Amino acid sequence: MEAQKPNVATKPAKVADNKKSNVPGIKNAIWVIIACAVVAVCLFIFWFGADMHFDEDGHPQNIWGTIYKGGFIVPVLQTLFLTVIVLSVERFFALNAAKGKGNITKFVASVKKSLTANDIKGAQELCKKQQGTVAAVVAAALKSYEEMDKNTELTKEQKILNLQKAVEEATALEMPSLQQNLPIVATMTTLGTLVGLLGTVMGMIKSFQALAQSGAPDSTELSTGISEALINTAFGIATGAFAVISYNYYTNKIDTLTYAIDEIGFSIVQTFAASH
Repeated sequence: MEAQKPNVATKPAKVADNKKSNVPGIKNAIWVIIACAVVAVCLFIFWFGADMHFDEDGHPQNIWGTIYKGGFIVPVLQTLFLTVIVLSVERFFALNAAKGKGNITKFVASVKKSLTANDIKGAQELCKKQQGTVAAVVAAALKSYEEMDKNTELTKEQKILNLQKAVEEATALEMPSLQQNLPIVATMTTLGTLVGLLGTVMGMIKSFQALAQSGAPDSTELSTGISEALINTAFGIATGAFAVISYNYYTNKIDTLTYAIDEIGFSIVQTFAASH
């Protein structure tokens, strides 16, 4: 008598033929920081420190010369500020591409409508038109949906588990690319403020050194110290504020995409469970 073969669950469907994320963007931010540092140093030396911004006695004649008086901390703060700007612009284009070509809310509603009508092909066509991260996850889930629909070896519970795993794997592939470079922006929030505070303290030290000199205080040294303190304070606050706004804005956009993925992934699994 021939032994009965055990019912072994097949491997879950592949997430996608291409294992690369659909989100574009700068993969190595260290080059951005280096490039911003070079630009900041060049600006500090060749523009802010240009002779035309100072009189014969070395006193600044305009805002550019005053910024130069902020000292060597200024190019450091400018590097941080430029890095935040560049990475914020990079995330803007990356998340716009991740969103796809159409409105996410309308796309989710259309796919759910197609699922309700059991029109899987129609839902797949919507994914091709929409593109982006949410569409990529939905397309991977629908591919798994079709494979589980044709599978005659697995139980209903096994098919649902495989479908859920396909959604989770597709989501896990896309999420790191959505959040890429945002931790650096978040770091600049604190780092910019701290470096600005360091420059402020150094400027105040110079000011008090000028006041501590015997006889009448050197007004040039005193004003230089105050300028260094205030310029660095301004750059530090600007860097921290811009980084906070940028980080919160893009985090909110990522949350919107995540909610859409969770909603439509749940709908796909529930539709499969209800129709099988």
